[in-house]
Order: sequence, then C-alpha cells, then structure tokens
Amino acid sequence: MAKVEEIFGTMVFNDFTMKQRLPKETFKAFKKSVSEGKPVARDIANVVANAMKDWAVEKGATHFTHWFQPMTGITAEKHDSFISPLDNGRVIMEFSGKELIKGEPDASSFPSGGLRATFEARGYTAWDPTSYAFIKENTLCIPTVFCSYGGEVLDKKTPLLRSMDVINVQALRILRLFGNNDVTHVTTTVGPEQEYFLVDKELYKKRKDLRFTGRTLFGAKPPKGQELDDHYFGAILPRVTEFMADLDEELWKLGILAKTEHNEVAPAQHELAPIFTNTNMSCDHNQLTMELMKKVADRHGLVCLLHEKPFAEVNGSGKHINWSLATDNGLNLLDPGRTPSENAQFLLFLCAVIKGVDEYQDMLRAVVATAGNDHRLGANEAPPAVISMFIGEELMDILESIEKGTVYKDRVASHMEIGVDTLPLFRRDTTDRNRTSPFAFTGNKFEFRMLGSSQSIAGPNIVLNTIVAEELEQFADVLEGAGDFKETLNGLIRKTISEHKRIIFNGNGYEDAWLEEAARRGLSNYRTTPDAMPHYVDAKNIALFTKHKVFTEVEMRSRCEVHLENYCKVIRIEALTMAEMVRKDIIPAAYTYLKRLSETAVAVKTACPELDCAMEINMLKYLRTLTDSLYVNINRLEGILTEAEECGSAEDAALYYRDKVLPVMGELRSAADEIERFVGEKYWPYPTYGELLYSV
Repeated sequence: MAKVEEIFGTMVFNDFTMKQRLPKETFKAFKKSVSEGKPVARDIANVVANAMKDWAVEKGATHFTHWFQPMTGITAEKHDSFISPLDNGRVIMEFSGKELIKGEPDASSFPSGGLRATFEARGYTAWDPTSYAFIKENTLCIPTVFCSYGGEVLDKKTPLLRSMDVINVQALRILRLFGNNDVTHVTTTVGPEQEYFLVDKELYKKRKDLRFTGRTLFGAKPPKGQELDDHYFGAILPRVTEFMADLDEELWKLGILAKTEHNEVAPAQHELAPIFTNTNMSCDHNQLTMELMKKVADRHGLVCLLHEKPFAEVNGSGKHINWSLATDNGLNLLDPGRTPSENAQFLLFLCAVIKGVDEYQDMLRAVVATAGNDHRLGANEAPPAVISMFIGEELMDILESIEKGTVYKDRVASHMEIGVDTLPLFRRDTTDRNRTSPFAFTGNKFEFRMLGSSQSIAGPNIVLNTIVAEELEQFADVLEGAGDFKETLNGLIRKTISEHKRIIFNGNGYEDAWLEEAARRGLSNYRTTPDAMPHYVDAKNIALFTKHKVFTEVEMRSRCEVHLENYCKVIRIEALTMAEMVRKDIIPAAYTYLKRLSETAVAVKTACPELDCAMEINMLKYLRTLTDSLYVNINRLEGILTEAEECGSAEDAALYYRDKVLPVMGELRSAADEIERFVGEKYWPYPTYGELLYSV
C-alpha cells in the first residue's frame, strides 16, 4: 500500500484539487455560492466542469454520471461518455456546465409511492455542489439530488439538505442569544458505525436464501455460536485483515475517513467506523462504504452481508449514528464545555434534543422500521423498540437539581440557577455508555442505535435535524422577547425538564420491567414495521415537516407508502424463496434420508428377524412427521401468498404479511431446522451455519 497521506482523497475533486485546477477567481466565486447556498452561475459551472473533466480523464475516467440516492435505499447512476463527435469522424472529450448542473434519467421504475404514474418516466437530477465529485472505477460521479417531472422529491438527499438548512437557521438564533456572533454556520455532524458479516463466496453461492434475500431463511444453530464472546475484539483473521486493508485503501482514495475496524460479537461479524464529518458528506460516504464493502469482499473470495439479521441465534447488525452539532469556528454545541456560560448554552441545546425526541419518538421509530430490522430490535443485541434517552447519572442529577431548584453537590455545592456565573463545571464522561439505550448521550454527541445495517443514514438524520430545529425555534421565540434573559432561560429549561423527563431512562433497556415502566410513562412501543410506519404520517408529523419545508404532505405520504410496500415485497420474496427451497431441496433431502432409514430397517430385520427395529421405526416416524409438516405448511404458505394479492391498502397488506405470512414461515423454518439436525450431514443440500460462520 502507498502512504496514506499520498493516496488520501486522490480520487476526489475536493478543495485541494480545485485550487490547483481552477482559476483563483473562479474558485472563490464557486466557494462563495456554496457557502451562501446559492446556485452556481452557468459561466462558473462551465469552468468547473471542464477542469473536472480534464482531471477525471487524466485519472482514467471515460464516463460521467449523476450519482443519486432514490428511495430504494441504495444509489443509482446512468453513465454517459465524455465523447463528442467531430466532422472528420474523430471525437473529442467534452463536458459542459449544463451537463454538470442537470441530468435527465428515466424515473419510471424508481419507487414513488404514487407520486407519479408509471407512464410518467421523466425525472431530473441536479448537482449538489456541497458534496465533492469523485471517480469510481472509470466514471466521474457527481453527487446530485433527484426529483420528478412535477418537482416532487424522489430521493433521500434533498430532504436531508433541507433539514440541515433548517437546523442551521435555528441554531444560529440560539447562539446569538449567548453572544456567539462570530459563528456564521452550524452544521450537523455524523459518524456512522457500520456492522457487517463476511462469508465465503463459494458457500454463499450454494445458499438460495442468501442470494435472493440477503439472510438465511433456514439454518440450525451450530454447536458454537457467540456464547464465549471470544470473537468480540479478538485477533482479526488473515483473510479478513487483507480485506480490511484493501477496503481502507479504496475508501481513503475517495476521501472517506475510515478509522476503526474490529471483530464484532457474532462469529464472522465485523465493524467499520469513520471519523465524523458533516451529515451530507457522511451520508454519501456511508453509501459508498456499503458498496465498496461488497466489491472488495468479492475480490477476496468473500461476500459482505449487510442484512440486519443474516443468521438466527447470533447477533444481527446495526448502524449506530453518532450525531452532534458543530459551528464553523470549531465549537461542538453538545460539548458541556469548560465554563459556566458554555454549560448554560449546552443545557439549552440538550433540552431541545430531549424535548424533540420525546415529542417525536414515533417518527424516530418509524424511520428505522424495515422488515430486516424487525428481526433485530428488541433482542438482547440491539435497543428495544421503545425510544428512550440515556444521559448518565451526573447529568441527570444536574437536570433534577435545576428542575427542583435544589442544591447540586459536586466538588462545590451550589444552587442550580442557570446564569453565566452560577452553573458548575461538570465532567463529560462520568458514566457508562449504556449499550441498551436507543439514544444515548456519550460525552459530546448522541448515539442513535436503532438504525439497521443496510439502511441509508439519511432518514434518521432528516428527522433528528428537523425535530431539534423545531424545538430550537420555539426556544428562540421565547428567549428573544424576554425582558429578563436569565430568569426566562431558567424557567424555560425547568419547564422542559419537567414536561419531558419521561423520555430519559438510564437503566437496563433489556429488562421486562422497563417495558412496563415505559408504558406507565406513556412512551410508545411499536414492535414491528406495520405498527410503526403509519405514524410517519400522523398529523403532528406532517405539520412539522411541512412547516419547515423539508417535505410536502404528499411527499410524506408517498414515503410511507414506499416503506410499507417494501416491507411486503421483502417478506413475499422471502416466502417464495422458502417455498422453492423446501419443494426443490429440503423435502427431497428428507425423503432421500427416509429411504436410507427404511432400507437400513429392512436390512436389519432381514439379517436379524428377532430384532424389533424400534429405533429405526421411531426415526422414520419422527422424520416423516417433520416432512409432513413441511408439506402441509408449504401449501398453506402458497395459498396465503395468493390471498395477499387481494389486500387493499399498503397498510392492510403489511398487517397481512406480518400476521398471516410470517407465522407460517416460522413454522416452516422450525420443521426444516429440526430436519437439518436430524439427517446425516451428506444428505443436507446447503452449507450449514457452522460452515458459513467459521469458514473465513
């Protein structure tokens, strides 16, 4: 590997490269447009496009694409070459500002949730100059937003950018109240921790369920799983080390700040975590990271599994997003700070998060609801489906003292009046991180742990940015008109703590007692996607996002429809895959073993007539019972799937798949897994869990 400093960002048209390639005045004008959020002028775009093309061609690129993030959850791209014909039969390489700024892909087959008719194919992509262009393989990729012919948003980037603008405006209002007039911009920052599994490619090819659905639909528990916790932070195996080194190099070339890598809890499970960056770039980088994980794994004879629950009986994979607020002059607004005045400002931002999470807990739950994540949330490996916040004992004590106006005893006892000279300094990391909490304060940021490993980080960040912006706006409206700032600030924070402390829970989220306590507190507990997703379009949520112009009501309803349809489609594909595996592979394997048992029983009885062959007969009966169960349930499943087509709305269909289809799938799996435990190894048609989890 070349030196990291030499390869980092070499495939990115970043500020460093632009300064080298663009005229000084062009670069200044371009950066001014970006910082002010104004469209880049066509003459400036023409110069940028030409420089971008020359740079890309020198790097071996022959094509360009508008790289966007539709509601599929993955990225999309349509490649066009740089070639332009000459009259003499030759070509030149050209790329204009018009091509840079705007594209026109076919939008007909992307999910829209009813935003447009199927025959309305036209869609538009528009350059996002706040995210750097980059080269992937032989193609210049230009990050873009994506909208329909009628202007409706069809992607994940557009609302994310809108939410970032909204929280910037409201955070600046709060900062001005505390005298921070030198700050000109506030941005949300994110560092997503990405979990994944690696399995041998040749074994993967032999599993229809992995190939079609990304997870194992059948599989008996191996003799050893994760009971010994010996894989967690253990020595990384050579084959995985080589994969990680290759992946790091590819990520670094694209300017992605890959930092931490280690073995996770389950065998064959690993994690990659980057350094924080602004939310828009972080979202782009995480999409690229997931794509590159799969491509690099393939080069090493491996397959990267990003499904939330690829294997039963061991931990699934999540994606923790570490969320914070940063100013353009280097302040972290969720850092408690080292002076009382900074603490007062911090407490106000903290209260905005507490209030927002409490009031919009249903929305946070809905944006992480998927068929895959339903297998993971609530198990002793991931947060429960109940949204709560962990802030630690010391910070909780301070909030309670503020609420009650009592003495807080730290190094020096002091009354909790929130002024510029009375709030005591408190330490940043004084408690455990509490891995059971869905939304945990970890010193100078919040870690939202409910997101599934395969999901885009855009959705949760859109919600976090918007709900906190809403609370900051309400706070600013009160404080800007205050006669006595200190007194009003005290009252505002006390009121917020008193009314929203129910969302704070510092205990064990895995205990049943917490679920009972959460119900008493009035917290929601939406265990499955059909429970959670309809709340995406509750009146208060529509009011919030339309008020801040992050979504229109039509766009929100379409997204809800897309998510529910996806839930149904995923389960349907899994059910059909199960049916094929049972009919074509598992039942034939069981009957082959039944035949072998029968032949053995006949041979034994022939050789020794006095033996009753009870063992062989009991084995035959047991295996036949299991096989009969498979046959009955496969017919039930196919009938239920036919009836599913008669469901009216997407919400009705989702409930049908959860209540009717999934239980039968569970019965099928139970019988098939028991057959796997029972039959001889050479008769089983698929690689086992033991082979898959311990083959790398």
